[in-house]
Amino acid sequence: MPVLLYAEGVASKKYARHLERVLLVDPLPASARLLHELLKDLGGRYIRLESSLKGAMTAAREDDPQIIFTELKGPALDGLEFTRQLRKSDLGCRQAPIIIVTGEATASSIIGARDSGVHEFLRKPYTIKDLVRRLEAVTLKSRDWVEGVRYIGPDRRRFNSGDYQGPRKRKSDQMVTPAAGRIEQAMRILKSAVGALESDPRQALRAMQAQAADLSAVANAMGDAKLGAAAGRLKATLDAQVAAGRLSRPEVEAGCMGLWPWLPADGA
Repeated sequence: MPVLLYAEGVASKKYARHLERVLLVDPLPASARLLHELLKDLGGRYIRLESSLKGAMTAAREDDPQIIFTELKGPALDGLEFTRQLRKSDLGCRQAPIIIVTGEATASSIIGARDSGVHEFLRKPYTIKDLVRRLEAVTLKSRDWVEGVRYIGPDRRRFNSGDYQGPRKRKSDQMVTPAAGRIEQAMRILKSAVGALESDPRQALRAMQAQAADLSAVANAMGDAKLGAAAGRLKATLDAQVAAGRLSRPEVEAGCMGLWPWLPADGA
């Protein structure tokens, strides 16, 4: 019998289009079947079941899922490691919403999920209302994407899980304008990415490209020609490096030079 939703299923129509390709990773058959049936009732069309990290990565590559549910742990599964691998990959679904579904809802597991790039955390046992709330959070309430080196995923300052009770940990969570917060975050990521040019060049490049684009967008919105020109110089430098097939730290640092005045005073 179909699960009844609020307003006779009207709520499900809001996000059914996000459930056309779903990846469900759970080594426990009973809980996997339960979630599978609930998702079908909510409008899920193609739902692939996997039980291991290897199988999950294969499914992500083959199916390009729109949304992913994964258990935290299993005999051949580490849900957080799967999240980190997906986020650092070149797959089309690397930014897909990921919801951890587990009975292990400790403070450390919730914070670990947030810091690995997970969107939401759903604790077992859960109700259909709990599931709907998480689905609405990841499909109807988009969060900014953070393309860093040490962290890749949705903005952690907007972690929506009702299970998370932790304090806000970043200075940029204080009362600053949205534009100032974006500039500060972009500059911190940019500095970290320059420092990772030798250890993780692919992700460092991707992070720097993302920050150059974000800083250009902020500069345009603010009408800040100086910031826009500095961001444009970084983009031109990175484009030239990619075209030449190399990533020279001295040249990248020279391309960043005009942006350093926007780096926060503590430089962290």
